[in-house]
Amino acid sequence: MSDAHHEGSAIKTPKQLILAVLAGFLVPIVCIVLLVVYVTNDKQTGAGSDALTPEAIAQRIKPVAAEDFNLKDPSAPKVLKSAEEVYKATCAACHAAGVAGAPKLGDAAAWKARIAEGYDTLAKHAIEGLRAMPPKGGNPDLDDIEVERVVVMMANAAGAKFKEPEVPAPKAPAEAPAGDAAAAPAK
Repeated sequence: MSDAHHEGSAIKTPKQLILAVLAGFLVPIVCIVLLVVYVTNDKQTGAGSDALTPEAIAQRIKPVAAEDFNLKDPSAPKVLKSAEEVYKATCAACHAAGVAGAPKLGDAAAWKARIAEGYDTLAKHAIEGLRAMPPKGGNPDLDDIEVERVVVMMANAAGAKFKEPEVPAPKAPAEAPAGDAAAAPAK
């Protein structure tokens, strides 16, 4: 008996070889074409498609900030936030947890030295920033009076007896220049 191992090939004829080579090229090409059709199928813009309706076009070209974005009128009178609102929105990020050495709200020991410096120094540091604290706690939209009121609230929670600053009266709207009145159309 012979110990020789005889291997048999699945391809026995030239016709089978040609079919195997063609299948090796065509199967990946067909798979790629099917994937491309699957991916681009929802973007057809031919007849019967909603892609060219006025609503669809308006949806695609609308400004990014059209929804859920409120622009502020710079000439409108500013509505001041309460000290609690400012604290929750801006100050609590650091002062609630004591981040970067910020004294916690109500911690009399941490606030003692700061309160001893006086209200004016505390307010100045809060408005202009000090060490790790950015000016106005990192919220440039805050008015100085809002920052001063939250400083009083935080210091008083730690034992200070600062008086809350008074809110200045709103400024009267400026009169229109005489040149603008002459240029306005008559009614």
